[in-house]
Amino acid sequence: MVPAPRSPATLAECGLQLGLIADLVLKQLYLHGTLLGGDIARATRLPFSIVDEALRALRDQKCIEVASGDLVGRVSYRFALTELGRTRARESFEHCRYVGPAPVPIEQYIEQCQLQHVTGAVCTLPMLRAAFQDSILRPSLLEELGPAVCSGTSIFVYGPPGNGKTLIAKGLGRFLNQQGGDIYVPYAIQAESSIITLFDPGIHHTTDDAGVSPRNSNGTESPSYVVPEGYFDIRWRRIRRPVVITGGELTLDMLELQFNAGGNFYTAPMHIKANGGVFLIDDFGRQLVSPKELLNRWIVPLEERVDYLTLSTGRKFQLPFEQLIIFSTNLDPRELVDDAFLRRIRHKVKIESPDRDTYTEIFQLVCRQKQVEFDSSAVEMLYQRYYDAGRVPRSSDPRDLLEIADSICRFREKAFALSAELIDESARRFFGQL
Repeated sequence: MVPAPRSPATLAECGLQLGLIADLVLKQLYLHGTLLGGDIARATRLPFSIVDEALRALRDQKCIEVASGDLVGRVSYRFALTELGRTRARESFEHCRYVGPAPVPIEQYIEQCQLQHVTGAVCTLPMLRAAFQDSILRPSLLEELGPAVCSGTSIFVYGPPGNGKTLIAKGLGRFLNQQGGDIYVPYAIQAESSIITLFDPGIHHTTDDAGVSPRNSNGTESPSYVVPEGYFDIRWRRIRRPVVITGGELTLDMLELQFNAGGNFYTAPMHIKANGGVFLIDDFGRQLVSPKELLNRWIVPLEERVDYLTLSTGRKFQLPFEQLIIFSTNLDPRELVDDAFLRRIRHKVKIESPDRDTYTEIFQLVCRQKQVEFDSSAVEMLYQRYYDAGRVPRSSDPRDLLEIADSICRFREKAFALSAELIDESARRFFGQL
């Protein structure tokens, strides 16, 4: 299991300058008017002992004042901005409009990425079978995928469309989660005095409940400003290893930092958000950018397992490239890539159309998923009328045909029952010549 980042006990362990934390406090107070000390700690995801250093400094500078308080201590004091504090807060917003959890220093992020890498993963055939137990694949495919997973390097997957290339990427993501466990991703990192947001709820599926407050031993939530000793740093979220899929919409700009000019902070590109998991470039060769330009962009990351990103100032820095990257295409690979690039992608896996036995198994599986009784005459009809006549079967056909059949039955207000006639009507609609 991947060890969790430990909660910082001191400002030095936090890895941030006191001024940055003070700016986050000023902006929080500017937006909310007044806040309890504990609420400020909750917003910054830092222990109150560290936030309190910023509060004391701001009070000494006459930027904040205590609006009210009680005997519990400073953690329960209500703080408010002074006129000087409001001026300072506006200046902080002009410098950077980021308001949220305190960032993690880039050095700490790199260190954590090295602990949750995908290189050298323990992978055996039984382990892979467990990850793909709900999928129907040709028997030799897992034998080809296994060594690629063990190497943790890139994979080039090619073959006709609709035969499970995306399914393979998701299956490998499940394998990494089953065998490698959850990983941790920060809300944001600080690099070269700039803030880069990293956590993306659309990509990162959390496994730490609310992720904001630690839990007491009885399972109840404790205030976020009372961080138990040894608890993990709540500037991070615990997530399942991500599976990021991009297709024809991919451009070179999407692989660079996205600068928020109005807010003066950055958003990490999607392949950095995929660190610790799987990054699938689907429909390779159909992107708006040419294959040659896209491949040139990946040469350094594939070789050195780091990527170099550029800030708006022109300064460059490196981040880990710790992921299993999959290039997937249904085009002829010889027309897309040269030998130099193929050398860097050491594992090539061809995904072929299913044979009849495999196709039948897939059809049966989809029937079970849709809770409809399988009828072998439907498959027999498909082969006699379509596949034996020259149409190449695809692994995705059973799913698509049954979805159409279900729609026909619902429209006609009939119970969904499989038959050769119903599948034939679905096939005419689906396979129809345009």
